[in-house]
Amino acid sequence: MKKFLPLYITNIFGVMNDNLLKTLVCFIGVAWVSDEYQSLVVNATAGALVLPYLFFSPLAGRLPQFFSKLRIFRAAKLMELPIMFVAIAGFYFHNIWLALSAVLLMGLQSALYSPAKYGLIKDIGGVEGVSKGMGGMEAVAFFGMLLGTVVASFMAEMSDAYYYYFLLLLLAVMGAVSSFSIRANEQKADTDTSANPYVFLRDTAKLVGQHKGLHHVIHLLSLFWWLSASLQIVLILYCNEALGMSPSETGYLLALTAIGITAGCLVGGYLDHRYFMIGYVPLLGIIDALLLLVAFAAPLSPVGFAVVIALVAFVGGLFKIPLDAEIQKRVPSQKLNVVLAYFNLVSFIYIFMASATNMLVTSFLPTGYVFLVLAIVIGFSSLLFLFDNKEAICCFGRSFMHLHYDVKLIGRDTLDLPEGDNMLVLPMHRAVIDPLMLFAELYDKKLQPLVDEGYFKFPFFGHVLGLFDAVEVPDLRLSRRGLDQVRKLDSIVVDGLNRGDNILFYPSGHITTDGHETIGARHLAYSICGSLPEKTHVVAVRIRGLWGSEWSRYRLNATPSLLRLLLKSLGLIMTGAIFFMKKRVVEIEFVDITAQTKSWSQLSKLEFNRSLEAFYEECLTDELK
Repeated sequence: MKKFLPLYITNIFGVMNDNLLKTLVCFIGVAWVSDEYQSLVVNATAGALVLPYLFFSPLAGRLPQFFSKLRIFRAAKLMELPIMFVAIAGFYFHNIWLALSAVLLMGLQSALYSPAKYGLIKDIGGVEGVSKGMGGMEAVAFFGMLLGTVVASFMAEMSDAYYYYFLLLLLAVMGAVSSFSIRANEQKADTDTSANPYVFLRDTAKLVGQHKGLHHVIHLLSLFWWLSASLQIVLILYCNEALGMSPSETGYLLALTAIGITAGCLVGGYLDHRYFMIGYVPLLGIIDALLLLVAFAAPLSPVGFAVVIALVAFVGGLFKIPLDAEIQKRVPSQKLNVVLAYFNLVSFIYIFMASATNMLVTSFLPTGYVFLVLAIVIGFSSLLFLFDNKEAICCFGRSFMHLHYDVKLIGRDTLDLPEGDNMLVLPMHRAVIDPLMLFAELYDKKLQPLVDEGYFKFPFFGHVLGLFDAVEVPDLRLSRRGLDQVRKLDSIVVDGLNRGDNILFYPSGHITTDGHETIGARHLAYSICGSLPEKTHVVAVRIRGLWGSEWSRYRLNATPSLLRLLLKSLGLIMTGAIFFMKKRVVEIEFVDITAQTKSWSQLSKLEFNRSLEAFYEECLTDELK
């Protein structure tokens, strides 16, 4: 925390000045125009602060190639001083164009140094400090937003303008001074980009596309900024029109919103440092959507409305931080400035759209309908993210499975390998659900499975398997057309292990039909373990508790339908019936058998398979009685 402190202090001064200026223009500048233009002034002020991001983010992404991030940051803070004199002139002469010009210049200044500012987080704290750094950075940013908004709402009712003239200049000076106390071990940027916004978007989109799912992370994070910007705009209008609140009372509510986001960011940074919070982002988005529907539909008093908005803000902060950290974790430091500039450009397109959407909605409908639009967009996008992010699918699946199963993991620390090592995972196949259960429990491990071709034929399963980079295994019982491909599986698996991938496949190739794990004459496990890369660990997975369940072939002549059982389970969850059912205990044991498999691979294929079968059978004595 201590090493981030100078960055946090500089950031809070800058954000506070941005919001102080913007809110003052919204509250004071509206009095300089006639009633029919007041909504236009509020939306134009919000738009002026973000418009420069649309045109200058590409240039901001290029700057770290020529100058250090600290130098860019400090130069930008020095630019803030003359901008404040433009703002003061606007207030002094009651000139809305000068005031809006100052807001526009502040947006330009912020756009130019934003990638450098956020790029310093990894330079200061390293990869391990990303979650805490982002959590603290965003918390102080929203705290600065809170202070700037509250102070502006009070100063708007003061008759003496010299107070906010002085404060605008003081914050600019303090931000410039504090920027010179930041220390960082900078990584040199090495990605050349275009300053043309269209070319920059096109080229950087390809770079982002190299990281599977990162586009969706940026989209969802940009929606948070849409939500935040929309709330700031709509609350100023809604609190006056629907709730009859004064500017100072509205300021309190805006402050409460900022407090909620600040608290959410702090808690999110703490939790994401310890847990895999990216998987819970869809749930948080859906919760926010439901709260926004309450704000739209329920007849709330001002106090009740404030509570709902505070909850929206808190959940929004929790929602935001795992997405922020995901960008920092996935992208190398040398390319981070470009990706952050791309994110700035995309997110401020969304913020600009928030102003346009609010203006469009409020032109034809009551202001409260903005909450309905936000709920629909946030809820739908969160559901899409759930089906396009493997970590989210795993975490959701794990949460639902734990409603019906008491899953006990034994020896999970076996999977915590030294850096540079990888693993070959060989599980038993007790039921059609155990692959789903394994991947749900191992949500934080990057496992690449070998999967029967039949599962790729279902649109949803095929999409999900693609997220996990699953390798399609032809079913030779259906035809001989896949024989050559099956023969290539050995090299596919070995090549993946040599690249450092973690590979998972079932040695038996099918779920058990009689409760016993039968590998027979299958060759893949024997072949791979005979040519195992030096740093690859073989981990066997022994499973107890699924034989005899409806997911197994117990007393059945055919493999149960995975899709039918999933739909049945979903029905039990939605009706609440699952909460009245006794949980089935399932034990999943992880055992490192690298030494054993190297020894067994000296035997014949059948002897190898019998040895592996005997190892699996050790845990089944009681279950098969």
